[in-house]
Amino acid sequence: MSSITASGLLGPIAALNGWTLVMEVWMYAVCIPVYNRIKVTNQTTKSQMDAQMPAPARWKRDNYNHLFEQPTQFYAIALALAVARGGKIAQLDSILAWTYVGVRVLHSLVQSTTNTLMARFFLFGFSSSILAVMTGRLAMLVL
Repeated sequence: MSSITASGLLGPIAALNGWTLVMEVWMYAVCIPVYNRIKVTNQTTKSQMDAQMPAPARWKRDNYNHLFEQPTQFYAIALALAVARGGKIAQLDSILAWTYVGVRVLHSLVQSTTNTLMARFFLFGFSSSILAVMTGRLAMLVL
């Protein structure tokens, strides 16, 4: 496979971060009106809020939080691949990165709209597999 510039990995990083910001806006748009209705105070605990919050609003908040879990590994691995390859990355690395971003966006949409557990589980497993391949490719370069 041919090599391309580091932007082949920086683009997916920017895209996933942009998606995280979209989810943040969506979360605020849905959750703030709910918080106002349930009268959240500084003493309100998360479990008290959850008990009063409609499930679809929780799904968006939960997904936003999930975008700061596994994707942090993606950011680190993608940046490390770009650095380890000296700015000339393999096209496969870019394909894997863009696929990872696409799968995470799908995961967000499933979790935030229907929250179908098995679909989320499949998408999470698929994204984890992509991340494992990217990690393996990085390990082969640096170890």
